[in-house]
Amino acid sequence: MRKKRYISILALLLIGVMISCDKDNNHPGYSYFPDMQDSRAYETYSSNPNFADGKTLRLPVEGTIPREMIPYDFEKTPENRTWAGQNIVNMTEMSMEDVARGKELFGIFCINCHGEKGDGQGFLYTSGKYPYEPKSLVTDILKSTPRGEFFHVITAGYGVMGAHGPQIKPDDRWKIIEYIKVELQGKNLNN
Repeated sequence: MRKKRYISILALLLIGVMISCDKDNNHPGYSYFPDMQDSRAYETYSSNPNFADGKTLRLPVEGTIPREMIPYDFEKTPENRTWAGQNIVNMTEMSMEDVARGKELFGIFCINCHGEKGDGQGFLYTSGKYPYEPKSLVTDILKSTPRGEFFHVITAGYGVMGAHGPQIKPDDRWKIIEYIKVELQGKNLNN
């Protein structure tokens, strides 16, 4: 008798599980704990009576560093540029896939000023929209310039070139530099 009872309970549970399976994968099913699904929290931009300024959105604590953001405390000076050339090195081994990604990023961030060949004849200059000729990246001087200096210039800027550090992640900056060195300047990979 007990065995039949356990089998019936097991069969009912099995039937319940099978019935609860929904063939529509886009439907989340039934919500047994709606408090977890429908948050009672304040929306980001809504007003909030719990704070003196009435805002829900809070500023981060002073000194907070966002994820994947590496602080770069060097200003746009010739001394810092030289120091960067001597001390900042890419610790990641670059591959030709990284060079290809660098070419893509160069096309997004650099080509308008420096041109497709890196010769400073970008659209903004040749069209007359920009009065100063951008630096050619393929001169002998820049061919011998260390990668760390390029990193500093992309990050902090140089001359009339603005800082691109906030727009380009550090890993991507190294990929752009490797593209410039390998494809435009004819240097060896990681050298």
